[in-house]
Amino acid sequence: MGLLVDGVWQDRWYDTAKSGGRFLRSESRFRNWVTPDGAAGPTGEGGFAAEAGRYHLYISRACPWAHRTMIFRALKGLGGAVSFSVTHWLMAEQGWSFEPGPGVVPDTVNGARYMHEIYTRADPRYSGRVTVPVLWDKQRRTVVSNESADIIRMLNSAFDGIGALPGDYYPQELRGEIDLLNARIYDAVNNGVYKAGFATTQATYEEAVRPLFETLDWLEGRLSRQHFLCGERQTEADWRLFPTLLRFDPVYVGHFKCNIRRLVDHPNLWSYTRELYQAPGIRETVDFEHIKSHYYQSHTTLNPTGVVPLGPVIDFDAPPNRRLS
Repeated sequence: MGLLVDGVWQDRWYDTAKSGGRFLRSESRFRNWVTPDGAAGPTGEGGFAAEAGRYHLYISRACPWAHRTMIFRALKGLGGAVSFSVTHWLMAEQGWSFEPGPGVVPDTVNGARYMHEIYTRADPRYSGRVTVPVLWDKQRRTVVSNESADIIRMLNSAFDGIGALPGDYYPQELRGEIDLLNARIYDAVNNGVYKAGFATTQATYEEAVRPLFETLDWLEGRLSRQHFLCGERQTEADWRLFPTLLRFDPVYVGHFKCNIRRLVDHPNLWSYTRELYQAPGIRETVDFEHIKSHYYQSHTTLNPTGVVPLGPVIDFDAPPNRRLS
């Protein structure tokens, strides 16, 4: 895991010594928006109109943040409108790359070998972490956004007038509830597993892992009463939570020491995860070989040998079996 400093790549791990052993995630730097008519969105500048074939997603199949964007691309039927590239699972000295490998989709737009080249094409003096996903504008030849939370909202609504499938996963009447759910789930669960896994002191690890399981227990109770987080319809909140739940037992329990309980020990969360996994088009966005190989082989500070565990064996195709109270 490296970063760019004034456009120059440096292979540098997170410096948790400066933060008391805590993992601190960097803020996304590109925050423009695709809108139906190209008007400016909530942040950034205008000029990014929704057009079929104009935009390209750079993702990793391993990354839960990138996974969100591919889920929304599938949910909204944007396969023909938004093209994509898939990085290699191994994040080595040059960060995310497009080195050949099973499941890698090369960069046919910019011909980049490394993801950091995409950032410096947009800003030759860029400083910061090089992350996925990235939404690229082929017309203006620049990055629209590298913030997954913004990208999924663009995919949710910006393309509705040019052939996207119906469905609003951030409906006006539920936005307040969705925002509150997202805030807690992001801090304690989505980012919480990383705060636990990358902590370098016992105190900061426990500071992260306890709220993680308190929130999982809270979600377990919520899902004992209703099908989805906001009731009887799927929303953005469900699809932001899902990539973390999917990776929980295969990776986070062991690799990130999030092992107070497994996902399968939460009957409602486990059934809910299978229900989302089995939704049309979703299983095609999942690649467990990329997921497990990335975490266990890329994070050499956590797993110096690079050995990838064979288990656990988990049946995501088992029928959901919740009985709501």
